[in-house]
Amino acid sequence: MSSSLVEAINQYGFPIVAAMGLGYFVFYVWKWVTTEIKPVLGEASSTLIALIDRIRMLDNDMIRLTQKIQMVLEFKEQYEKLTGKSLDLDLDEIESITDKDYKPVKNIRKGKDV
Repeated sequence: MSSSLVEAINQYGFPIVAAMGLGYFVFYVWKWVTTEIKPVLGEASSTLIALIDRIRMLDNDMIRLTQKIQMVLEFKEQYEKLTGKSLDLDLDEIESITDKDYKPVKNIRKGKDV
């Protein structure tokens, strides 16, 4: 192989042989990227888009929960200003206020239905 390389250099010159070698290297890298890397990047891109969508949904949920908490705190403050009483509700009072369609969920910390 080395003798054929020397003959090619003697016949065409070193710059031409080097340019051909670099051209083959570029072709090899291009082929490797298009066959090996591009499909993996496509999968990773779709996974990334799905994760971004989930993060947006969670962010929207956090915004809604924050708004609900702020609303409840404002309601409590307004109630205390109007009535002059503090709004300290225990579980029995909360259960009596809730809707009749409310389905109790097990409270893990206290072991009771909430």
